[in-house]
Amino acid sequence: MKRLFLALAALALLGGAAAAQPLPFLHAQGPQVVDAAGRAVRLRGVNVGGWLLQESYILKTDSLGSQGRIKRALLRTLPEAAVEQFYADYRASYVTQADINFVADQGFNCVRVPFHYDLLLTPAQRHARNQALATGNLAAYVGALAGYYDRNELFTQPAQAPGFALLDDVIRWCAARNMYVVLDLHAAPGGQGTDPNINDNLAPLDLWKRRDAKGRLLYQDIAVRLWETLARRYKNTPAVAMYDLINEPHNLNVAHGLSPNHAELNALYSRLITAVRAQGDHHLLLLEGDGYGNNYAGLTPAALTTKDKTNLVYNAHHYWDTNDPRAADATNPDQISRIGGMVKFRAAQHVPVWVGEIGENSNEWLAAAYRALDAAGIGWCHWTLKRVNGRTSLLDVKPYGSILDATGRATLLRNCLFANCQVNRDVVDALTRQLRTNDTQPFASLTVPGRVGAPDYDLGRNGQAYFDAYAEKTGGLQAPAPNAGGAYRNDGVDLSADPAGPGFVVSHTEAGDWLNYTVRIGREAPFAAVLRAANPTAQPARLALSLDGTRLGTFDVPANAAAADWPLAAQGPLPLPPGTHTLRLTVETPGAVLSSMTFKAVPK
Repeated sequence: MKRLFLALAALALLGGAAAAQPLPFLHAQGPQVVDAAGRAVRLRGVNVGGWLLQESYILKTDSLGSQGRIKRALLRTLPEAAVEQFYADYRASYVTQADINFVADQGFNCVRVPFHYDLLLTPAQRHARNQALATGNLAAYVGALAGYYDRNELFTQPAQAPGFALLDDVIRWCAARNMYVVLDLHAAPGGQGTDPNINDNLAPLDLWKRRDAKGRLLYQDIAVRLWETLARRYKNTPAVAMYDLINEPHNLNVAHGLSPNHAELNALYSRLITAVRAQGDHHLLLLEGDGYGNNYAGLTPAALTTKDKTNLVYNAHHYWDTNDPRAADATNPDQISRIGGMVKFRAAQHVPVWVGEIGENSNEWLAAAYRALDAAGIGWCHWTLKRVNGRTSLLDVKPYGSILDATGRATLLRNCLFANCQVNRDVVDALTRQLRTNDTQPFASLTVPGRVGAPDYDLGRNGQAYFDAYAEKTGGLQAPAPNAGGAYRNDGVDLSADPAGPGFVVSHTEAGDWLNYTVRIGREAPFAAVLRAANPTAQPARLALSLDGTRLGTFDVPANAAAADWPLAAQGPLPLPPGTHTLRLTVETPGAVLSSMTFKAVPK
């Protein structure tokens, strides 16, 4: 009863709407996450990446490589106060309550919040880090941190550090919509790996290596104090599902001067678990293995040196790999990047497994992955909510120019607002409806007579709404993208900007590809049809048109043809019956670049 009372009080502080129907605390029960009544809870959610830590590919600033490098570039031409104000404005715009309500409206039940440790620093403390970014004087920053640490000044002034209020806000917004929050330390003090885009480190692997003047692994001490502070703040907040203690440790190996069995990660996790529990906090603790969150050699529950091993959840990050539920790592039973490995590890270690990041792939891959995880009883969290020119995210942010000029920054702040983002309906459909059914739905309202845009084929799975021989990326990060044109939609169909003007075309066609279109035929009349297409290849292209499985005729596009209207070769006008029907356009001989089909009634 005492814990329930404290939970209600904490939610009341975070917001009145959430306090009316508080979410129950979650805990681990063998290989399952359960609520207070012992009912299994599967967290299916969305990451809000790019908000409280910028990643360059999310903002299309890849040449800069990380948030720290973006800041360093800004500090060369702007006063520090102006840079800090831009980041405050950015955080206030990029994710708002409207974004969280949108996630809830799609039926998700959790949000993972990646955050940078520097948001829990005061302006003066963050100034020391900005100086290190600007000058490269890392020793001075470590010395300043040591002073703050020894004087107990780190994380003790929450009113002065923007991160505390931001976390409070997102927890309140989520709780009001009955969604859980996972707090993810995405950029740990010192940096948990070698990739600055992920952990915004000042030097590689400093979390594990950097010692201060007293010989202390200072960044680890700071990480412990950070989680002690958060545990005290949120220990009675049931809307927080889990603490993700360190995101994606990577390259913790002998080649980088560390132990062969993840001894350093084991030691820090054991310290963090002990520190959180010492605050009276019993939240689920999410552990991430080496190798970007997947390798748990030396990190199994039996191997951890902490005494308290309750309420642990093991994380997996699943990208660009097979979704075969039988597949597991061939040599390492503690590697869980594949779904079969997750299932085996969960059974062997008797702990829950949760996929904290998954995505960055085609709709076909996403639907297959989420179906396989659901069938295995494993929760997941899509990466990510929004991106600039985002094909795989739920929301698309329009391009804004350069973050290094004032016009670009002002445009970014406008474009990233929820009201100005475009919903990627095909991605949302793959993450929701397509998990339940193989049925297709119209992507656009298409009528005959009228124009049927070639890229406006139906929503649905490969083999149901369309067919493309290469529809998902399973060969690793460097494998080709399924949508070779990278435009408009996120399927295996190759879509490009129309070189003749606004709009998009179907390109890179191959024999056997097909596209379905649900159309509404408004009146009984014979029709003529033309295909707007080009053919840049040296051989003629041919496409067949059918209605509800009955072949109607072919479109023939000559070799080396510019975009033009090519008539359907058929036995006279088409007797298309009124009502809702399915048109299928099938590539018989490849090469054509397809813009649209137009149907016109002809006199009887």
